[in-house]
Amino acid sequence: MRKLFLLLCMLLLMSACKKSELDVSADKAIDIVKYKEESSQSPQVAPPNAISEKLLPEENETTQPSVVPKKIDTIAKKVIKNGNMRVQVGDIKKAQTQVADILKKNNAYIQTEQFQNTDVDDNLHLVIRVPHKNFDALINSFSDGVGSVLSKNISSDDVTEEYTDVSIKLANKRIYLEKYRDMLRSASTTKDMIEIQEKIRELEDEIDVAEGRLRFIDDRVNYSTLNLSLYKEKVRSSATSKIGFGSRFGDSVTEGWNSFVSFLLGIISFWPFLLLIPIIIYLWRKWRAGRTK
Repeated sequence: MRKLFLLLCMLLLMSACKKSELDVSADKAIDIVKYKEESSQSPQVAPPNAISEKLLPEENETTQPSVVPKKIDTIAKKVIKNGNMRVQVGDIKKAQTQVADILKKNNAYIQTEQFQNTDVDDNLHLVIRVPHKNFDALINSFSDGVGSVLSKNISSDDVTEEYTDVSIKLANKRIYLEKYRDMLRSASTTKDMIEIQEKIRELEDEIDVAEGRLRFIDDRVNYSTLNLSLYKEKVRSSATSKIGFGSRFGDSVTEGWNSFVSFLLGIISFWPFLLLIPIIIYLWRKWRAGRTK
């Protein structure tokens, strides 16, 4: 009986231990389920130590757009504007004063000036440079306030393509120039140094020419050119007409005399042939006399 009683006690103890273990495992399972539910409802926040410093630039890159547009150098439109005008005025000096005021208002200047005075008219030819934006206003001012416009011709030349082409070639030549300079520093033989220096010299000359061409185009684009001719017809009086006719008559007489002298000198220049004339006459007469006998 005692052994049976001890066996039952041991069985009861073992069953009690298993029950307690099951209760503990059940409690742990419940706690885990509750933790998962709470974590799913609350936002996840990673601890600071969990972020690697190496990954920070990648995370920052994700905030930027995936495709970054490349910067393309664009050249503004290059247009050269030129013009020719012929204006008839009543007084050249008064017209000059008006032209000076108009040029001052439009920030223009006279590049060349040429005056010609004849018996028939007076002509003042001006080559004017004016900022591109003031070109049209300058043309309108001359058309309205100076005199009567006899002729007007305005032209526009788009040189954007040429300017772009020269600029691209210039940039490439500068790159090659730097490469040749680097090669010159690392050259080991005299022959290589001479050849590289010759290439550098050729590139520098080509770069100077290209830069000069770009400067010329910029100047023509920024400042337009206007060829202005001021024309005044002279009123001929009777006295002036007589003097003009007498001068022309004298010139005609002089020209006729000069022509006669030139003709006479031309005949004299044939003097060797003149010596043959008497000989020819003598032979002809002798031949004729012999024939009659």
